Amino acid sequence: MNCYSWLFLLTLLFGFSNLIGQSISLDECYTLARKNYPAVRKTDLINRIGHLDMANANTKFLPRLTISGHASYQSEVIDYAALFGDAPLPGGIMPPVISRDQYRIQAELSQLLYDGGQNRFEKEIIHANQLAQESQLEAELYPIRNRIQTAYFSILLVDARLQLIDLSKSTLQQQLRKIEAAIANGMAWKSQADELRVELLLLESQISELESTRRSWLGILALFTDQDIPASVKLEQPEITSIDTSIRRPELNAFNARQLLFSTRQNQLKAVSRPDVSLFLQGAYGRPTLNMLKNEFGPWYVAGLRLQWPLAAVYTVKNKREIFELNRLSVDAEREVFLLNTRMDIRQQQENIRKYERLIEHDEDIIVLRVAVTAAAEAQLESGVITVHDYIQKHNAEHAARLQKQEHQLHRLLAMHQLQQLTGN
Repeated sequence: MNCYSWLFLLTLLFGFSNLIGQSISLDECYTLARKNYPAVRKTDLINRIGHLDMANANTKFLPRLTISGHASYQSEVIDYAALFGDAPLPGGIMPPVISRDQYRIQAELSQLLYDGGQNRFEKEIIHANQLAQESQLEAELYPIRNRIQTAYFSILLVDARLQLIDLSKSTLQQQLRKIEAAIANGMAWKSQADELRVELLLLESQISELESTRRSWLGILALFTDQDIPASVKLEQPEITSIDTSIRRPELNAFNARQLLFSTRQNQLKAVSRPDVSLFLQGAYGRPTLNMLKNEFGPWYVAGLRLQWPLAAVYTVKNKREIFELNRLSVDAEREVFLLNTRMDIRQQQENIRKYERLIEHDEDIIVLRVAVTAAAEAQLESGVITVHDYIQKHNAEHAARLQKQEHQLHRLLAMHQLQQLTGN
């Protein structure tokens, strides 16, 4: 075998060992799911749109060049000959003849000097609108964590059941070996061994069903995280000790961002009733020129200071200001409803946690008693006092008690994570 074959074999073995030892945590699933979720792509789009809007707003104070032209024909013009006759005007000037067809091509260069603060408010609105969209997107992405939790803890529950079944299977196999030895010595019946074998086959069926369920939930995690998660992966049990019940949900940031947007738009109304001041320079070529008495083609220019004051906008300022204020109050009402519902959910989840804590305490007492009962049943079986069927019942009762404790522990842990999800901490 050459060096390349050895290298290939070592690579396979290394990859296989990594695959077997691979593990994943709940936080990693959150991170991967967020990164892979299609809606996350909107974040980049929102940023790009905001950048372009801001770039457009920054061009307002750049010089602007406007080019225009027109050609026209008038049905009537000033007839100086009719007013003064054919005689020369004082100074020997002949009365001009104005053409009915007129032509002009014109360029105007303007520079905005003052816009009443509208450009500043426009930039603030762009920023506030981008913040509102990003905050709303974060609020929309947050519920993904619930779906990840459901899949993750479902797998943990399956793993707990498989672990307990393996323990039960090992105990029954040990008991089967004792029965087979007793049969060989003529001290037990073959039917007793068969009953244990049936119970082991039932456990194998449960294992197959649970493994299928596990693969199904792993497939859901794989879709969310966009990762090839092997069936051998080990899920780390997420530990959590205490939770701060103060609410820090992303929805609150979305409410704040919407209020900021309405406030910014309300502030912009201050600039609506202010005038715009700009410099301008017009240059043109055509006929007639600014000298109307000279009926010839020629150039001219006009320069000056322009003031524009849209007084009609003042009529609607009061109503618009009230509309934005009502929108802010509407957001306040939505926030209060959200906080009320969240506080009720938090209280209910806290009670669920206390419920599972009480159940776990009872489960521990039950398991102690069930272990003692099973141990006594095992001794009675060896003495021939009870049947294998009676022993299996006692053994299954202990197994059910252990499984119930495992489920209650996982449900308590899930409830704590759901409480953390509700608070946003």
